[in-house]
Amino acid sequence: MKTLHSYLTRQIIASLFMTVTVFTIVLLLGNVLKEISAFVISRQASIGVVAQALGLLIPFVWAFALPMGMLTATLLIFGRFSADQELTAVRASGISLLSLTSPVLLLSLALCGVSALVNLEIAPRCRVAYKSLFYKLRLELANVQLPEGRFIKAFPGYIFYVGKNDRTNLQEVMVFDLKNETTVKAPRGKISLDAPNKRIILELYQARSLSLRQGRAMPAFSEVWTLELNPKFERGSQTPQISEMTFSQLLAELHDLEQRMARPVPLPKLSSPELKARKLEWQKQRQDLTSPVRVQIHQQVAFSFACFGFTLVGIPLGIRVHRRETNVGIALALVLVVIYYSFVLLGKALDTRPEFVPHLIVWLPNFIFQAIGAVLLWRANRGG
Repeated sequence: MKTLHSYLTRQIIASLFMTVTVFTIVLLLGNVLKEISAFVISRQASIGVVAQALGLLIPFVWAFALPMGMLTATLLIFGRFSADQELTAVRASGISLLSLTSPVLLLSLALCGVSALVNLEIAPRCRVAYKSLFYKLRLELANVQLPEGRFIKAFPGYIFYVGKNDRTNLQEVMVFDLKNETTVKAPRGKISLDAPNKRIILELYQARSLSLRQGRAMPAFSEVWTLELNPKFERGSQTPQISEMTFSQLLAELHDLEQRMARPVPLPKLSSPELKARKLEWQKQRQDLTSPVRVQIHQQVAFSFACFGFTLVGIPLGIRVHRRETNVGIALALVLVVIYYSFVLLGKALDTRPEFVPHLIVWLPNFIFQAIGAVLLWRANRGG
């Protein structure tokens, strides 16, 4: 029995490694062609930057590639196991299907733990880091690093002129602050990108400024004069998007929103029915506000159990298909993946409609796949 379990587990792991690798490459190519290819063509991205971007994308695509790979591996191995009559030989030896597949089911549960770590923590952080790197490349591609020999008006309220720009080292810099009616001149300076906070930091050394205050000129001198800028084409904050938050960040965001909405609001003197109606309206607004965060929390957790549901469905379906061909297994896996993710997309589309309980909709594919898989596995175990 141990020998049979070891053989089947090795087959599943080998096929899992192959399928996850294939799906990872396919998903990476989709992102590369869509986002990175422009920088490669324009020679703005070096090989090192491309490698860094791909490394940050891998955990993000693993959130999708791992469940898809486990489903495909299960369909392929058990389809071939059935087609080669190995399953018939195992049953003739008095070994039940449940006993045979127990290590595969345990492996799927272990992968659920790996998926949870990726979905709840690693993938969101890597996605934020990737977007910061991508933002930096966009800044360089848009040439907002203060090109020399021209007036730059890309930043609202400021006009810049740079005599010479050697990468990030500037010479003969002039800054016109239109709002404060201030002119700053410096023999040298430096520009740097704060990608996580989506801003440009300009530092001028030995800067001399001249400001107009009530019709009088006010000169000043500063060893280091610092200015933070936000490009016009993209503004951002330090807070990541909800879809890019880790599980702990989502919980903190939900708690903060609930705390803010729980603060007492002064109400005029109302009758009891009016007061009750006002409280119900306040509760509805609170649900409307927190619903997107709640849906994202449930999606991350529910998505972590996809491997187990896919395995439960994949084992009996692979036996029923009874085919060795790889393309049949992959095609069937893609159909099941589309069905699964359609529920997730539906929940995301309704994340601002709490009356449809979208945070429970994202759990439906797990319940459906696990229930159907358990019934099919039970019937297959009985020889049905």
